Amino acid sequence: MAKLKITKCTIKSSKIEPKKGAANTFEATINPESYTHNFALKYTGTMGKGDAAVGKSGAIPKYSMADPEKLGFTITVDGTGVVPDAAGKTVAAQIDRLRTIVYDYDGDEHEPTAVKIVWGKGLKSFFGRLTDMAVDYTLFHPDGTALRAKIKMNFIEARTAAQEALEAKRRSPDLTHVVRVESGDTLPLLCHRIYKDASRYLAVAAFNDLDNFRELEPNTLLRFPPMR
Repeated sequence: MAKLKITKCTIKSSKIEPKKGAANTFEATINPESYTHNFALKYTGTMGKGDAAVGKSGAIPKYSMADPEKLGFTITVDGTGVVPDAAGKTVAAQIDRLRTIVYDYDGDEHEPTAVKIVWGKGLKSFFGRLTDMAVDYTLFHPDGTALRAKIKMNFIEARTAAQEALEAKRRSPDLTHVVRVESGDTLPLLCHRIYKDASRYLAVAAFNDLDNFRELEPNTLLRFPPMR
């Protein structure tokens, strides 16, 4: 059975790459029973109760950005000797090794170490950083030594600035666009195309110093600035 693996990574120019060598990888001896992989989107234009304009039932949310993905799971470490892959390994030693991979602070990058998490064909590749880690000790030797523990971990997606720039949608309303007017174009139509909001035409007309925005000359270059 495929085992969940967590590998320490390094950032090289614009990429996050796993480090080589067994010392940089933690392999779960007992796989998680489940894991959660969260995706979320942010929208602007939402209002609290009572904030809607007179005559309107509420605001129309507009897409802003995608939040970083999040991953969470719980693994079990065993020190009783009944798990072959963990034979001879204490719970404390396994937790210390896991901490060096997911918890240590990277002095070069000035932030926690990035890791790559893989689990067979289901979870092929998640690059992230630990946000929190909780250890629940569940079984003990008569002398008080922990013999089994459950470790709950949550990770947030790790990306470089270069990766974000490459993957960003270049038609975002957060970027300035230059558009060449074509026959039949109107300013409200162009605003709807770029901002998904035709009502922005007055602001765009003012930005471009247009005296007559109702009749656009073909081949005219118009600038559409970032708008929130």
